Amino acid sequence: MSKQTYRVCFCFRRRFKLAVAEVPDEIKALFDLYSANGIMTADHIHRFLIEVQKQEKATFEEAQSIVESLKHLSLFHRKGLHLEAFFKYLFGDTNPPLDLKLGVHHDMTAPLSHYFIYTGHNSYLTGNQLSSDCSDVPIINALKKGVRVIELDIWPNSDKDDVEVLHGRTLTTPVQLIKCLRSIKEHAFTASEFPVVITLEDHLTPDLQAKVAQMVTQTFGDILFTPGSECLKEFPSPESLKRRIIISTKPPKEYLEAKEIKDKESDSKGNAASDEEAWGKEIPILKGHILADDKNESDKDDDDAEEDLDEGDHKLQHDIAPEYKRLIAIHAGKPKGGLDECLKVDPDKVRRLSLSEQQLEKAAETHGKEIVRFTQRNILRVYPKGTRVNSSNYNPLIGWMHGAQMVAFNMQGYGRSLWSMQGMFRANGGCGFVKKPSFLLKSGPHGEVFDTKAKLPMQKTLKVKIYMGEGWFYDFQHTHFDAYSPPDFYVRVGIAGVPADTVMKKTRALEDSWIPFWNEEFEFPLTVPELALLRIEVHEYDMSEKDDFGGQTCLPVWELREGIRAVPLHDRKGERYKCVKLLVRLEFV
Repeated sequence: MSKQTYRVCFCFRRRFKLAVAEVPDEIKALFDLYSANGIMTADHIHRFLIEVQKQEKATFEEAQSIVESLKHLSLFHRKGLHLEAFFKYLFGDTNPPLDLKLGVHHDMTAPLSHYFIYTGHNSYLTGNQLSSDCSDVPIINALKKGVRVIELDIWPNSDKDDVEVLHGRTLTTPVQLIKCLRSIKEHAFTASEFPVVITLEDHLTPDLQAKVAQMVTQTFGDILFTPGSECLKEFPSPESLKRRIIISTKPPKEYLEAKEIKDKESDSKGNAASDEEAWGKEIPILKGHILADDKNESDKDDDDAEEDLDEGDHKLQHDIAPEYKRLIAIHAGKPKGGLDECLKVDPDKVRRLSLSEQQLEKAAETHGKEIVRFTQRNILRVYPKGTRVNSSNYNPLIGWMHGAQMVAFNMQGYGRSLWSMQGMFRANGGCGFVKKPSFLLKSGPHGEVFDTKAKLPMQKTLKVKIYMGEGWFYDFQHTHFDAYSPPDFYVRVGIAGVPADTVMKKTRALEDSWIPFWNEEFEFPLTVPELALLRIEVHEYDMSEKDDFGGQTCLPVWELREGIRAVPLHDRKGERYKCVKLLVRLEFV
């Protein structure tokens, strides 16, 4: 095809709309089954919603509203839909894979420890961990996306008379703490009414702690939650903390003098960003709790001084500013004595424990059940290892399957791990809190808890049929994939979950089509569907170069609606495309 001919075709297809010719045969057969004389009435649609879409509670009024919304396409058939209009409904925004009308539907009256919480790491960084700017902008962006835990590293400024936020011992440029606090107040409840937790990594002297206390109390006023007692016996519920700000930090420790990083060290580490693939490395598979892509990493603890310094030995403990200490609602700390002490459950108080991804990985090998038992009452925060200087992330499932509430991610990055995080928190109306499965919250009659290493029976099978895709023609430049021919799309589809459930499969690549028809079905047996995420990616096959990215989404399996659904796709950072979507059939057997 010549370049000129392709441009002519492009202009024609630009005006093209999905029509009867594009309807898959299976959809035509369903239309014939649920229609009469080529028209699907509200009664027909009502039956279709119940029998095919598995919407048992669907009402006749809902069916009627579908007819009303598409009557402009059926000028001569206002009492129902013809095939093209029915196809438009199936591929439309009103037929998503998650029921958006559900909103927040989990029980929100349990303690905070009973929920997975959307958690950010180094929330103030605009880019990499070594030399990017610190700003309130990524904090605002995270809050707008529903993130509920914001992390701030607080340090004295150069004159030691004010407090700044920056990543210590790096070349990151600071931002004033007060600016971050004010932005949090302004945007905290834009996406969700449920509480925002601010985790502070404190490197301050007592006089500056007192200054922080004044800033926090003046900025947040009555919306600041202060428990009144030194330690909580049980965490309050998200419902009781609506529109409240919560401070969580370790008992303040001796101020640590920041050390400059040598330029050559910064340069050598800064190049790590180039290792990230265009759409992010594949999520490492958990095998025996050893991450597949980390097997060659050093076994030594992360060089993350903020987290790894012993928290039970603070020389200035007696000098803590009392007004600062009173702000702390969620106390954090690592007791002396190793894992056994760290994971002890105190019946009289609750706390927060932080472990790096590598520390959790090692702890899971020897103390898996103890971690699950700990997280039934207490909060576990997991954070990225110190070598992730390019702000990449890790597999969040190792934290979730052990009950970790705060799996902290670099939200300013992108990649498959972050897509899984975004998928998890599309559940429960996107409010930033997802109730943990009951098996992570309960103990048996003899104190037994969920064993992440146990071989479990299959609970159900998810069948996913990929019919077709549409929308790239409108959301991408016509030369984005190939200069002179239409793209060659294929779909990767699979599950992110516990190791036994984790898998990825793919369709064949279809040559030269802006509207590809795969019509391929896949089956995914699930042992722990409560922790399973459906992953879908579209790529464009390139024989001579790396395949191009064409969209992705990740969806919580436990909230999927069965039936034929229009699945919107997102870009690498998780922003939804205007037009790109797949037509998919979902079924549990």
